[in-house]
Amino acid sequence: MASGAVLLVGCSYGSPTGDEPSQAREFTFVAPGGQTRIFYDAPAQRGAVAGLSGESLLEPGATVGVEDFPGQVVVLNIWGAWCGLCREDMPGLQQIHEQMQPSGVTLLGIDIRDDADAARDFMSDRGITYPSIFDNPARSLTALGGFPRNTVPSTIVLDRQHRVAAVFLTAVRVSELLPVVQRIAAEPADAPVAGAASSTPSGSTPGAGAPAEGTG
Repeated sequence: MASGAVLLVGCSYGSPTGDEPSQAREFTFVAPGGQTRIFYDAPAQRGAVAGLSGESLLEPGATVGVEDFPGQVVVLNIWGAWCGLCREDMPGLQQIHEQMQPSGVTLLGIDIRDDADAARDFMSDRGITYPSIFDNPARSLTALGGFPRNTVPSTIVLDRQHRVAAVFLTAVRVSELLPVVQRIAAEPADAPVAGAASSTPSGSTPGAGAPAEGTG
């Protein structure tokens, strides 16, 4: 059973055949019962994200997505230039992107319900260089298995096998997010996939991504 902060949150591990697959099963978001920070600490209990891609905001006509970063920790951030909390979040996300790139970490934004020109100006004015998907109707979020499209900003940390390791359904400070990213980046690249151990979602680990006071 999940504990504390993740009592009502987990990955759906159903298999159409009832067999245990040898690779990570797809992530399915389950309503968190009011919690805004969810952690899947055990790698074997995480669900994978696949096929999350869309038009590049910074390179119109090109496509960018999670699969462009094999073997990397990918920090997804759902944002919009119209969102005040996003404006507060993004300089810190840029800081994490620059600091953690040598460790195989990248930021990938998902810009929703936005005007492309306004969003590009927004990024340019703030010196934001990490890539973003431009997805006005938020269709790319279907790859996150029922993730709420109206929760902006949100940040999802994927491990090196692109399984969901942490979810923040709120603005998040660098002081809270960076230790979580560092911990996930330090995990062995061959950490077991779902099905290799218990499929019960884990709770948050004290001292390793526990909720901090305040947001933004």
